[in-house]
Amino acid sequence: MKLLIVGGGGFRVPQVIEVLAAARAGSGPYPGLVVDEVCLYDVDRPRLEAMTAVLSCLAYPSSPRIVATTDLREAVTGADFVFSAMRQGGTCGRVTDELVALEEGVLGQETVGVGGYAYALRTVPVAMELARTLRDLAPEAWVISFTNPAGIITQVMRQVLGGCVVGICDTPIGLVRRATAAVGGDATRVSQVGEKTGVSFDYVGLNHLGWLRSLEVGGTDRLPGLLADDAALDHMEEARTIGADWVRALGMLPNEYLFYYYLGRESLARIRSEAETRGQFLHRQQSAFYEAVAAHPEQAGRLWTAAHDEREATYMAEARDVSERAGRREEDIAGGGYQQVALDLMTAVATGAPARMILDVGNADAHTRDGAGLLVPQLREDAVVEVPCVVDSEGVHPQRVAPLTGAELGLVTTVKGCEELVIEAALAGDQTLAWRALASHPLVDSVRVAKRVLDGYIQRNPQVAATFDR
Repeated sequence: MKLLIVGGGGFRVPQVIEVLAAARAGSGPYPGLVVDEVCLYDVDRPRLEAMTAVLSCLAYPSSPRIVATTDLREAVTGADFVFSAMRQGGTCGRVTDELVALEEGVLGQETVGVGGYAYALRTVPVAMELARTLRDLAPEAWVISFTNPAGIITQVMRQVLGGCVVGICDTPIGLVRRATAAVGGDATRVSQVGEKTGVSFDYVGLNHLGWLRSLEVGGTDRLPGLLADDAALDHMEEARTIGADWVRALGMLPNEYLFYYYLGRESLARIRSEAETRGQFLHRQQSAFYEAVAAHPEQAGRLWTAAHDEREATYMAEARDVSERAGRREEDIAGGGYQQVALDLMTAVATGAPARMILDVGNADAHTRDGAGLLVPQLREDAVVEVPCVVDSEGVHPQRVAPLTGAELGLVTTVKGCEELVIEAALAGDQTLAWRALASHPLVDSVRVAKRVLDGYIQRNPQVAATFDR
């Protein structure tokens, strides 16, 4: 079996290889998953060379055969699974996304609002090229998309490849696991399928915009008790960052990225007060890492471990009080990361052992399977939504969720409408549609500001400009 990693020079690659090596040796969490070859594809040859040096130094026993290439058609041919983790424009693009927005007093976070839309505008054309190449050379492959902004990129690739494209994020299922542990339940049962697991839950939304609305453990909804318990709620990073009083007012636990919506003014103020943005930090850190590996390839493994640990510890630092900036609590990072979600999905499809997870899927995917209506009836059939799913050898089966109502429904429909304008703008090269998308986002309070931000992205990022110059 061949796994293709698009963005093969990225930081997550060693974590994937470590798990696959253990699986080939019959140990670890995926003993039945046997991958013979992993192809690392990246347009940046120095990054590929650095990552192969890291893997050589780490020397995982029983590792699959590793192949690295900058040729997309060579990479795609024969692939059974694709982990798509491209970063079009690299960390330089992310820095521009942030700074152009911040200069206009607007949040520039890479997946929420205008920063995410700039990222999408330059990534959609490349994602479509990947989708068309897969359609031609590996039409049976499953595409597991890490690429941000995940909801947009998953939705656009499904236009070419249909339901074999699934978007993933580790934050929703991590939220469910941590909430289960906080009420004294067994978090390992969250992903198990069957009546005897003792854990069930209701979660719905979009990528980086969703809510955990019920959590049954042993047949009783434990979420109200969790929200009422100060000590238990302190174990939930979402409650600490957004505020226990607000999550109690909601009566549900929001995805951590709703910090940027619920505390928009505060998040913007914190980011603007920092010495550097998240993108600048990553650009500085990663540039130093790749330069160090090029100079000292024999130390690549040690250099990667140090850089990875620092990256994880500082994730979403602007959402935490200064007193908690030194490092995240162990319970906050116990979800396993993107790679665990991707490997859970891959294992369920490849081995047939069913698993339950929260995925980005088509709004009509459950409709086509059992004849019922759309998962979120207020959205289009082709809209990508984030809901609990059961995955097995027959594919991904979205599970029914309770209706979205009120302010949460309004936020979801507004943001999804903006995402669809971004997709149309990127595919058509239409600046007016892109302006409408930015101006309509809930975190943008002026159509004129939106126009200046869009003009700034076009002027300062050649890849964004190229989207509108076709």
